[in-house]
Amino acid sequence: MDVAIVHSRALTGINAPQVIVEVHLSRGLPSLSIVGLPETAVKESKDRVRSAILNNHFEFPLSRIIINLAPADLPKEGGRFDLAIAIGILAASGQLPHAELGEYEFVGELALTGELRPVRGILPIASAINTSNRKLILPQSNAAEATLINELTVLPAQHLMDVCAHLNNSESLSPCNRQDFPVRDSKHKLDLNDIKAQHLAKRALELAAAGSHNLLMIGPPGTGKTMLAERLPGILPPMTDAQALETATVASISKHGFVAESWKHRPIRSPHHTASAVALVGGGSQPRPGEISLAHNGVLFLDELPEYDRKVLEVLREPLESGRISISRAANQSEFPADFQLIAAMNPCPCGYLGDINGRCHCSCELIRRYCAKISGPLLDRIDMHVEVPNISRELLRNNNVAKAESSQTVRARVHRAYQRQLKRANKFNSKLSGKELEQFCKLDSNQIDLLERAIDRLGLSARAMHRILRVTRTIADLANNDSIETEHLAEAITYRRLDRTETMQC
Repeated sequence: MDVAIVHSRALTGINAPQVIVEVHLSRGLPSLSIVGLPETAVKESKDRVRSAILNNHFEFPLSRIIINLAPADLPKEGGRFDLAIAIGILAASGQLPHAELGEYEFVGELALTGELRPVRGILPIASAINTSNRKLILPQSNAAEATLINELTVLPAQHLMDVCAHLNNSESLSPCNRQDFPVRDSKHKLDLNDIKAQHLAKRALELAAAGSHNLLMIGPPGTGKTMLAERLPGILPPMTDAQALETATVASISKHGFVAESWKHRPIRSPHHTASAVALVGGGSQPRPGEISLAHNGVLFLDELPEYDRKVLEVLREPLESGRISISRAANQSEFPADFQLIAAMNPCPCGYLGDINGRCHCSCELIRRYCAKISGPLLDRIDMHVEVPNISRELLRNNNVAKAESSQTVRARVHRAYQRQLKRANKFNSKLSGKELEQFCKLDSNQIDLLERAIDRLGLSARAMHRILRVTRTIADLANNDSIETEHLAEAITYRRLDRTETMQC
């Protein structure tokens, strides 16, 4: 038989559509052609495959070889098809049996010696194969990652010869059992008790961690905004298995791939303010995830927020609401998850010293307005809490007799309890509660409704801002172990709308 059919997988975003590798040998001058929208790396696989076959003492057919990667309109990229193409050529030339090829899917890049090299995107590939009831043959280096998908039979191999021996029934590949990646102890070197005073900012950080609320910290240089953000990972609640798998899937298709040490640790991304919109959203001819997708189920920290280009900041608006990002190209469209928590920091003016007690700010009103206008109202509306981080007196900094602040471990315990209440109530963070769920879980009495309406009228709040106040209120009540919302909980949540209460651009 001179036609062989082998199954493999492509990557489009976080999806892994099936690719059927059809190999046909026919009479004519010896040649090898690959069709089916192959990119350069795929076209170059013919040289890698030929060398791997010859270096392992197989016969490379002296025929006209046509390799079709179906479906023809799906772009193919990377070296992931090398193994499938090699198996197809050997089967079409009668050097391997055809009978059992339909039971497997093959993924892996070949070295010239026939050694199997790892490829990116194994997690979405393994997830897709799990629904097809086939077994996955892949490089040994990718095996641990693939075993995160339950019930999938993973057959790792180190060499082309190992795969051929398995298909010839001379030496079977051993299935790889699921590997439980050890979750590193969440003890961080950076602790909240390193920061003196700043009680309001610490309280806001605790609320942000407990309810996954977006937070903007505003204050002069050197007041501890970045220090606070750096200590957020030490108080974040643990990830569920489903969240960990989603985050690992996004990491798997990224440039650096999945790292076992990061399993069940919420990602923290902090791009520099010179980052472009594409760097945040993702893109490319074959779209890859950007910073906001790599922060899925984690934190995106933007320091010096007004220094980012305004067009760059505006791309955050849709994913902050929807939790997803769609990248459209002429040939295809890719969608990536982007359910992240935004933590940002900024100075109150260009020089940073607006409102300083020593009067060091000399920025004009117009300069301050232009500076603050870099952050649009719609973006600010999507940030749950705006908190001022003021200067600390030198006397307080020098005083070593000040009572020791709470440690991250103590705060993390409260955050974890509040998080468990949220999971038990709605199986989600409070920041993700829908409008109907807010009506159900954030019921207010007549006095509280009157207080909220007065705040809306005085601050000119939108319906979105009102809902975000209610979500923060629910988190405050959870941290206090209260099932019902008290008036002081609502009043505290309203105080966290700093940029609604006072216009920063006023002199």
